[in-house]
Amino acid sequence: MPLTTVPAPAEYHTDTLIIGAGQAGLAAAYYLQRAGVACLLVDAAAAVGQQWATRYDSLRLFSPAWASGLPGLPWPGAARRYPTKDEAAEYLRQYAAYFDFAIHLNQAVVHLGSAKEGFEARTAAGTRYRARRVIVCTGGYAAPRVPAWAAELPPAVVQLHSSAYRRPAQLPAGPVAVVGSGNSALQIAADLAAAGRAVYAAFDARTGAMPNNTLMWAALEATGLMRASRHGLLGGWMRRQPEPVVAGDLQRLRRFANVHFIGRARGAAAASLQGEAAVTPALAAVVWATGYGPDYSWLDLPVLDADGQPQHHRGLSPVPGLAFLGLPWLDSRSSALMGGAGRDAHRVVTSLLGAETLVGRKKGN
Repeated sequence: MPLTTVPAPAEYHTDTLIIGAGQAGLAAAYYLQRAGVACLLVDAAAAVGQQWATRYDSLRLFSPAWASGLPGLPWPGAARRYPTKDEAAEYLRQYAAYFDFAIHLNQAVVHLGSAKEGFEARTAAGTRYRARRVIVCTGGYAAPRVPAWAAELPPAVVQLHSSAYRRPAQLPAGPVAVVGSGNSALQIAADLAAAGRAVYAAFDARTGAMPNNTLMWAALEATGLMRASRHGLLGGWMRRQPEPVVAGDLQRLRRFANVHFIGRARGAAAASLQGEAAVTPALAAVVWATGYGPDYSWLDLPVLDADGQPQHHRGLSPVPGLAFLGLPWLDSRSSALMGGAGRDAHRVVTSLLGAETLVGRKKGN
């Protein structure tokens, strides 16, 4: 597989440039390859799958292996298991190697703009890429977010965003708060609780919960709920609803005697957090599982809205030849999941190239 750390300065020309070699970028490369269209992937990381490999140790996929495959290559091993983050990283590496994609690593794009007959991208290493088309696959999880009042906590309280959390040993001894109402918050809080730490979960009690098992995934697949477009009545309604958490993870966390639920966090007072239901004691550390925001500061094209979010319709931007993949609700609930990457990639590549250029594709890929 031509995985390359490119010497700089250098310049490359390709038909389609894919920025980001994660699950969305690899799925796009699969369909471009099937169409016989030259493409090149560039990624800031030193290895394919690094974004998964560097997440917290206890992380598992939200979906089972059978529902998480990329087009053309199913997951190895037991289909009903929920793969670990290391298994996810290895699967992406195997996928890239299996299809022998051209990937340039250690190439962080710092500028993308228009050029004669297409686009030009420039990386921090000084490499330039020219292409007729560009698919941006950097995802919607680029800039970790914490509330502004986090700055009110004293320096003695260690603060980590969930993107930097790996394991309990990172944090000093003493009470720890985990702030957030998503699945990552539940998993990290349970990780800390299982290590014997006193954990204060700043979790919104109004958050919905749903099961996560084979029956649920079979039902979601059979009904097509995960594929319902945000532009339809059902998908639009689903998108407006708060994101539920896995019921089993929430139940497990509630069983720990050393976990205390304080409700949604409202602010800080000295070294404590104030929740809707309770106030923590003085804390040794806080883990912020409070999500991410966009970071497209390198994108020098008229495609961002007032909030810095990409403007697009089902992945296609208003700039001809420029598309996005891997965004939450790019089209459906599955858009940001590994199992949904193929559907979005097939549709976007079809639209960019024209349906008549795709050869030999199979229905549903």
